[in-house]
Amino acid sequence: MGLKLSLGCCLALSACAALAQTPALTQEWTEDKAMKPPAYSADKLLPIEMPAYVTLKVGVDPATISVGADDVVRYVVVMRNASGSINAAFEGIKCTDGEVKTYARASGAGSAWVSLEQPEWKSMTDNLPSRHAYAIAKQGACNGRTAGGKPQDIIRTLQRGQKSYD
Repeated sequence: MGLKLSLGCCLALSACAALAQTPALTQEWTEDKAMKPPAYSADKLLPIEMPAYVTLKVGVDPATISVGADDVVRYVVVMRNASGSINAAFEGIKCTDGEVKTYARASGAGSAWVSLEQPEWKSMTDNLPSRHAYAIAKQGACNGRTAGGKPQDIIRTLQRGQKSYD
């Protein structure tokens, strides 16, 4: 009886050890179907703190912030230069990978969206002319490697301006 019990325990422990070494099955990530760029307002922007060398004023329209089932934070960012010209971009941030994708652009307030033919995910920390997506992620769109919560949570965090640009 003692031998059977010992053998049974050994078998059970070996099975547990084998299971512990089996990699967890992860679900493959799938991006949500492309959405139409939302209408935006340049009048109620949440300001985004940018490094001193950036002369553009950058803001996010809070009414455009969404978090998809794919955990991508999507928003419209508006950039205004010193002469007052406005450019906007409809973008998505994939916090898990630290990437950004621009889906569409608009030049000038009230101008029509121009969708990019083949938008691609790019690292937010690449040497881009303006790292506004990185600033948006750090200041509230992301919480580490996850989305910063529901849209209203992200809006509250951006309103508080607690996280500054590094």
